[in-house]
Amino acid sequence: MSHENPFIFLIDTIFSIYIAIMLLRFILQQAGADFYNPISQFVVKLTKPLVSPARRLIPSVGKIDAATLVLVVALMLVKLVLILSIAGYQLDIMQLLIKGLHDLVSLSFDIFIVALFIQAILSWVNPDPRHPVTSILHTLTLPVLRPIRKYVPPISGIDLSTLVALIGLMFIKRLVLSLFQLF
Repeated sequence: MSHENPFIFLIDTIFSIYIAIMLLRFILQQAGADFYNPISQFVVKLTKPLVSPARRLIPSVGKIDAATLVLVVALMLVKLVLILSIAGYQLDIMQLLIKGLHDLVSLSFDIFIVALFIQAILSWVNPDPRHPVTSILHTLTLPVLRPIRKYVPPISGIDLSTLVALIGLMFIKRLVLSLFQLF
């Protein structure tokens, strides 16, 4: 896909940002993030115009907000269709679905990797644990870090669990995404 075309750039950028925010909403819900956190409120307000009507049509499945997840997938597919159409590619529905799933998996890993990276950098300056960013990052990364911390205790007061998590997530991301090359 040529990013030299300004329309492809614009569509890719706008859709990618909104899809990331929508997926972040889903992940924060699953992680049990504080709904009253200003960052959570920002994410909810940006995604509400699509999520609210979708919830009337798509019920939750247990604790899983199916409407938000379906919207993430639908937006990824719309983005791909628009970009491929502008680029002049023929659309094969199976390839489109595989590419959409590939992008969803990649973005999911990227959200956790970026959150861990930001949290690691913030830990150098000892941020206020009540700050909205610190709170959201803690909520988002704790499910990843908790099992690692059972096996990787701090060494001389230095917590290496974030480094282990980053390396592990990057490895698993590459491993999982390599499976898409089989199709």
